[in-house]
Amino acid sequence: MVNILSKKELLKLLPKQKFPLYSSYVRAGFPSPADDFLEKKIDLNDYLIKNKSATFMVRVEGDSMMNDHICDGDILVADRSLEARNRDIVIAAVNGEFTVKRLIKGKSSIVLKAANPNYKDIVLTPGSDARICGVVIFSILQHRKR
Repeated sequence: MVNILSKKELLKLLPKQKFPLYSSYVRAGFPSPADDFLEKKIDLNDYLIKNKSATFMVRVEGDSMMNDHICDGDILVADRSLEARNRDIVIAAVNGEFTVKRLIKGKSSIVLKAANPNYKDIVLTPGSDARICGVVIFSILQHRKR
């Protein structure tokens, strides 16, 4: 399940502010000496949002996508102007409720698949009350609780 963020919550999350972006990479393997060279400043709005009028953010509730590293409380950035492709993670409205799932397009079926074996697939049929609301393009994961 996902909850759409209000404009007030969005402004709190991504105020118009530029943050430093360093040209050196952070190694996830063997550590190396850091370069203290500032490449430029980055505005997270510019980085995360390519199509302002079609972009929205939602907060994740639940653990159905945990094996795709989408967890309870994360923020998802979605673009409703993108055509959903096979295996995209999407925000969908199913029976009037929002959900986040992986879209699987088969030859004869369309399935919204959870990334947690404790949840059943949602098989979409021609009469299903379901629609794709947007393609997830970024997720914002909080590593340390405030």
